[in-house]
Amino acid sequence: MAVLVRQQSIEVPVDFFGFSLQDGDDTQVPIPYPDDSPDDDAEFLTAFEGRVDVRSAGHTHRALLTAEVWDGVAPADHREAWETQGETEIRSTSGALAVWVVGGATEEDLELGSPGTLWKLRLYCTGREEVARLSQEGVPHGVERYVAQFWPAPA
Repeated sequence: MAVLVRQQSIEVPVDFFGFSLQDGDDTQVPIPYPDDSPDDDAEFLTAFEGRVDVRSAGHTHRALLTAEVWDGVAPADHREAWETQGETEIRSTSGALAVWVVGGATEEDLELGSPGTLWKLRLYCTGREEVARLSQEGVPHGVERYVAQFWPAPA
């Protein structure tokens, strides 16, 4: 059974309906965020080399992101009634992921450990319907919430 190795929570300043998780060493990302970002009808997750774009339901708001690093396949998360979820992979040469918005990288990186690892990512989200409504009236905080589960991809 997989063991939770690390957990970290940060606030993400979502803008233009999205954000990105991108290798902490941006020289290893051929197309940095927001270049080639998907349009308004994009899927929840879009993978690029060294980066994963996340499509939010609200234009401008502050979301909560909890990242979990597991030593094996993470168990499905049933703590919330998730509105959407997706899975993909991301290689991190640095062992960390920066959180990017259109205005640039946030101050706090997500620490994965194990530089050069290909990681599986399962991302859950809730609060989407509410943030879509509230972000038309102002800048909501903590309404849209994410849980990102990372574990090493099988060799």
